[in-house]
Amino acid sequence: MTVWIDTHCHLDAPEFDPDRDAVRAQARAQGVAHCVIPAVERSNWATVRALAHRHGDSYALGIHPLYTGRAHDADLELLAQELEQHRADQRLVAIGEIGLDYFVPGLDPARQEQFYRTQLQLARRFDLPVILHVRRSSDKLLKGLRELPVQGGIAHAFNGSLQQAQAFIALGFKLGFGGAMTYDRALQLRRLAAELPAETLVVETDAPDIPPHWSYATAAQRLEGLPQGRNAPGELPRIASALAELRSQPLEDLAGITCANALVALPRLQALVSV
Repeated sequence: MTVWIDTHCHLDAPEFDPDRDAVRAQARAQGVAHCVIPAVERSNWATVRALAHRHGDSYALGIHPLYTGRAHDADLELLAQELEQHRADQRLVAIGEIGLDYFVPGLDPARQEQFYRTQLQLARRFDLPVILHVRRSSDKLLKGLRELPVQGGIAHAFNGSLQQAQAFIALGFKLGFGGAMTYDRALQLRRLAAELPAETLVVETDAPDIPPHWSYATAAQRLEGLPQGRNAPGELPRIASALAELRSQPLEDLAGITCANALVALPRLQALVSV
């Protein structure tokens, strides 16, 4: 069976409360051998760690930019303590999900940047890669990385320009591609997915978010009572098939390359995953 690594899956999300273990088992049956489960705020640090250990997966600890408005400044010091306490845990593979979001209104840009830069400093202190949330924020994120270099990581759900992609790659990052790439209208993203060097790509679901086109319900359909589709890690092989088709590449080759790339981006995975 073809083996996959889902480099970004929020398995702790409440959408999975009714059937979380079944969802993970189904993904494994589809060849998803490993999921990376990033945290988003202090309240779910213990949860993502427990899930990673329960399912043989891995996790990242951090404070997501969308949660900086309700986070306390003291949470950054608590994060440092958490990283120190669990630094020997091989399933702790990154600082994340961190970054900047200039798409969602109502967030304080200065506060986002404070949390982002402090977490970059923690990544340097604990010698861990980072998992970046990148939404209309590539240039500011890159500025921070140049001023506070880290060992690399993953630019999750990348949707920037070719020049921005090349800049992240030059700083040691792999680029995460998932459900957004499956939409025909995502012309720039699909062009990047087709043309970027294979050694720069990893695959992800961001489950339960960013559903692929076959799971997405439009606003009109939702008004008619059709529920929004829930993304799940078991969708990864089909999402990857869309990437393979864009690249005119055999699916098995893409699986091997993207798994190898994930191990480079998150080196602690090397002790956890056989590819």
